[in-house]
Amino acid sequence: MRGFAGWVTAETVRLIGLTLLHFLWQGIAIAAVAFAGMTVIRRASAKYLVAVVMLALMVAAPAVTFLVLSERPLTAPATAATAGLSQTPQSQIATLAATTTQIFNIGSAPREKASAIYLLWFVEAWFGGVLLLSLRPAAGFLLIERMRIKKGAPVARVLHARCLELQRRLRLNRAVQYCESLQLQAPAVVGWFRPIVLLPVSALTGLSAQQLELVIAHELAHVKRLDSFVNLFQIAAETLLFYHPAVWWLSKRIRAERENCCDDVAIAVCGNAVEYARALAAMAEWQSAPALAMAANRSPLAERVARLLGVSKLDWGARSAGIAGSMLCLCASVLAGNALLSAAQANKVTADQNPAPAAPLVSPEDHGTAIVVRPEKRLRKPVPSPAAESSAAPQAETIASANQDEQEQQTENSDSRGDERKPSRSASYIDGLKAEGITDVSIDQLIAMKIQNVTPEYVRRIHVLGLKPGVNELIAMRVQGVTPELIRELRDAGFAQNIDQIIAMRVQGVTPEYIKQLHEIGFDTDASSVLAMKIQGVTGEYAREMRSVTDPKLSGRELIAMRVQGVTPEYVRELKAMGFQLDTGDVIAMKVQAVTAEYVKGLQSAGLKLDAHGVIGAKVQGITPEFIEKARSHGFQNLSLDKLMMLKHSGVLDE
Repeated sequence: MRGFAGWVTAETVRLIGLTLLHFLWQGIAIAAVAFAGMTVIRRASAKYLVAVVMLALMVAAPAVTFLVLSERPLTAPATAATAGLSQTPQSQIATLAATTTQIFNIGSAPREKASAIYLLWFVEAWFGGVLLLSLRPAAGFLLIERMRIKKGAPVARVLHARCLELQRRLRLNRAVQYCESLQLQAPAVVGWFRPIVLLPVSALTGLSAQQLELVIAHELAHVKRLDSFVNLFQIAAETLLFYHPAVWWLSKRIRAERENCCDDVAIAVCGNAVEYARALAAMAEWQSAPALAMAANRSPLAERVARLLGVSKLDWGARSAGIAGSMLCLCASVLAGNALLSAAQANKVTADQNPAPAAPLVSPEDHGTAIVVRPEKRLRKPVPSPAAESSAAPQAETIASANQDEQEQQTENSDSRGDERKPSRSASYIDGLKAEGITDVSIDQLIAMKIQNVTPEYVRRIHVLGLKPGVNELIAMRVQGVTPELIRELRDAGFAQNIDQIIAMRVQGVTPEYIKQLHEIGFDTDASSVLAMKIQGVTGEYAREMRSVTDPKLSGRELIAMRVQGVTPEYVRELKAMGFQLDTGDVIAMKVQAVTAEYVKGLQSAGLKLDAHGVIGAKVQGITPEFIEKARSHGFQNLSLDKLMMLKHSGVLDE
C-alpha cells in the first residue's frame, strides 16, 4: 500500500478510486441501454454496432468522470509553508483521509484514516488486476506471432484461385495470404495489417468444397470488417474494467454478434445455408483458435445455426420483458448515481460551511513540520439553499420518472414500427404452418423448411392449386424453385399432375416455353418423354431438323434414341446423299455400328454396292475396303457380301 502511495499523489488515488466506484452504476446503466437496444433490433449488423458503441461508452465513462472530478477539488492545496516539501507515503495517507472525510461524512480521525486506507486498497487491487490481465494479450501476441512464423505452406493453386474469387465477390482489395496450418484445427485469420487465413488439414480434408468455400468467406468477412482491431479494443476494455460484470457480458455479446454478421456475409456471397450449417456442425468438435485470432468456430455454434434458421427468435412477450427489465436497471442505476452525487455534494457544502479547525495530522516530531489541510477553496458553483437541498431528492425522482416514461414511450413506438413489418405479434412461423395443416414435423424438417423459406403463404398457394405435398416434398419444391406460377403454366401445357412430376421437370429445366416449342413442331408426348428429351439435350431446333431429314412423323421416343446415339442432321444428310433410303431404325443402327460416309465410299470404290442393311452387316462382320482389295489380289472375283463374309470367317486370307 505504501509503495503504491509513493508512486502517485493522494489526490490522484482519490480521484481514481471515486472514478472506479462511479463506474459501478454507470456500467449498469450503459449495459441496460445496450440490452434494450439489442432486444428491439433484429439485424445482427445493427446489434453489433450498438454493442460496440456501448462498449466504447463504457471505456469513455471513467475518463470523463475522472476529468469532471478533477475539475471540482474538495480541498485546497498545501500551505505555502509546506508547498515545497515532498510528501511521504504517511503524509499522503493523511491527506487522503482528510479529503475522504468530506465525501463519506466521517467524524472521527480513526474512521477517516480507515476509509482512506480502504479506498487506497481498492485502487491497488484494481491496478493489480489490470497488471495481471495484461499478461493475457501479451501471451496472445506471442502466440499469434509464432503462428505467423510457422504458418505452413501456401494452399493449392486451385484453392487459391477460389479464394481470390471470393475476395473479388466480397470486394476485398487487401492482400491476404492463404496457408495451410498444422497447429490449428479450425480455420482462422491472424494478423492485423497483413492478414493470413490459416486453413488446417482437418478443414481441407473434412469439409466439402462448398463448405470450405463458405468457411473461407466467413474468415474474409472478418478481414473486410476489420474485426481484429475491434477485438483488440475489447481485450483492452476487459483489462481496464475487469471488475465490472457488465463489461464482460457486453464483450461476449459483441463476439457473438460479430460471428453472426460474418455468417450472414458468407451466406449472402455463397448461398446454401444448409451446407454452411453442416460445416458449423462439423467444426463443433474442433479446437478453437487463440483469442486474438478470428476463428470460424468461435461462439456457441448451436445458437449460430439456430439464428440462421430463424428458430431461436424471441417472441414479443420475452422481448417486452427484456426491455422492461433493462429500463428498470437503467432507472435504478441512474437513481443510485444521483444519490451518490447528491450525498457528495451535500457533504462538500457542509464541510465548506463548517470548517474544522486546522490540526496537524502528522506529528511534528516525526517530520519536523506539520502538514495542515485547510478547506480554503470554495466550490465554483453556487451553494444551494437548505430548502433546495431538501427538494433535490423529489426533483431527482420526478426527472427519473419522466425519463422512464419517455423511454417506455420510445419503446412502444419502436414496437409499433416493428408491428408494421410483422402482421401480428402473436403469429409465429410454427403457428402459420399449423394453420395450413403442417403439424407432424420433426425438428430437422422444421429447420430445413425455415432455411429454404417454406413459408405458410407458400404452402397456402400450393394448396389452392389442389396439391397436398408433404413436408419433404415442400422442401424439395422450394429447393428447386418450384413456384405456383410455374405449376399453373405447366398445367396449361398439359403436365404437372403430381408433385414428383413437377419437381422432376423443374430439376431438368423443362419450362413451359420448351413444351410449347415441342408442340409447335408436332411432338405430342407425355411427361416421361418430355423429361427424357430434355435430359438428352433434345432442343426444339434439333427436333425440327431431324423431322425434316428423316420422317415428318418421327416420334418422341425415336428422337430420343437418335439423340442418345449422337445422330445429327448432318450425318443423315451425308448418308442420303449417297443414295440410301433410310428409316429411323436404319439411321440408328448405322450410327451404333459407326458406319460413316467414308466407309460407304470405300466399299463402293471396291465394287461392293450395298443397301443400308448390307452396309450395316458388312460393318458388323468387319468387312473393310482393304479386305476386299486383298481378296481380289488373290484372284477372287465377283465377290458378294456373303462370299466376303465366308472368306472373313474361314481365315484363309489371314497372314
